[in-house]
Amino acid sequence: MSGHSKWATTKHKKAVVDARRGKLFAKLIKNIEVAARSGGGDPAGNPTLADAIAKAKGNSVPNDNIDRAVRRGAGLDAGGADWESIMYEGYGPGGVAVLVECLTDNRNRAASEVRTAFSRNGGSLADPGSVSYLFARKGVVLVPKSGPLTEDDVLGAVLDAGAEEVNDLGDTFEVIAEATDVHAVRVALEAAGIPVESADVSFLPSVSVPLDDETGRKVLRLVDALEDSDDVQNVWANFDISDEVLESV
Repeated sequence: MSGHSKWATTKHKKAVVDARRGKLFAKLIKNIEVAARSGGGDPAGNPTLADAIAKAKGNSVPNDNIDRAVRRGAGLDAGGADWESIMYEGYGPGGVAVLVECLTDNRNRAASEVRTAFSRNGGSLADPGSVSYLFARKGVVLVPKSGPLTEDDVLGAVLDAGAEEVNDLGDTFEVIAEATDVHAVRVALEAAGIPVESADVSFLPSVSVPLDDETGRKVLRLVDALEDSDDVQNVWANFDISDEVLESV
């Protein structure tokens, strides 16, 4: 899982200064709308919305944009789209298993764009259930290393909130929990005065496929092509590649 975790961390850092910041903003706003629609517009009573807002603020989405998204999602303002969540499964170069989460208002467009990204980058779509069994739905919270903060400090703060493990990823600590506990873990860390870089529900692979550098680059190109679609919210894959390749991208 280490390669996947490092990749996810690298992607998070890159997103903050990404040239496609506008695309990232749009995805974060979409998350807020959906959360407000499904659980109401009050973050105090809607942990999913609270986490979506925290993630948007962490990525410098303006407060006005966040407020408008909440109001649209809660039905207080007109203009909210009828977003549908769809999960696609496929295989990438080297037999890597890939999960693609879409949030779209046009199922046909989303399917077409995902299929095209796979076919143009050495992959193929698969039937539902083909690869999803290789992943577990988990909460993943990233904590930046700062000052004297240790792994034990982090573990002590989150143990009673449902955290399962804490991993040292170099520049950050990664806290793994059940998906339903991710909000509680974030709140516990903040209550202990420990800053949170991100808190997400993710799909972590149970088995990783080691790749050589060339195949690793091909898989990353596929992931980039998938993430380029406005309909795609998240991509997960079960590969393990060298730090050198990660650094190069």
